[in-house]
Amino acid sequence: MPDVYGAIADADLTTQARLADILELRASDPQQRAMLESYLAEIAPLATARVLEIGCGTGAVVRVVAGRPGIGEVVGIDPSPVFIARARELAADLANVAFEEGEGRSVHFEDRSFDVVIFHTTLSHTPSPEVLLAEAFRVLRSGGWLAVFDGDYASISVATDDLDPLQT
Repeated sequence: MPDVYGAIADADLTTQARLADILELRASDPQQRAMLESYLAEIAPLATARVLEIGCGTGAVVRVVAGRPGIGEVVGIDPSPVFIARARELAADLANVAFEEGEGRSVHFEDRSFDVVIFHTTLSHTPSPEVLLAEAFRVLRSGGWLAVFDGDYASISVATDDLDPLQT
């Protein structure tokens, strides 16, 4: 079965809306939030940093990053019009946030225009993730930060012990 997130803009609007709800539910999970805070803490503070999240979904990570000290602007980009509409709605009160509908393989931003680029559970859903990484490095300023938080979902097992048939 193909990964719906890998071609999210092609999914019907009802499916995109349901997935938007799931993204927000996942973002509110305390363990997910703790993992996010953990890797964001590794990024050295930058005065008036410009941050890009590629594959921002409903903007949950963008909203968290926007509230951190030293952040000037956070831009989220995602191919789903439903996700972007929800992101704009949820971040309407944040002046330093912008969302754009678009494909991460070819963003319109100038070379070296961001201090931080984030992929939060994006690369595992993307065919040819190396293309997105190349684009991230193109827009990343010298000395900037690339943050990747993802999983190897293709190899996840629900086995309970060594003798569980799912372990194989």
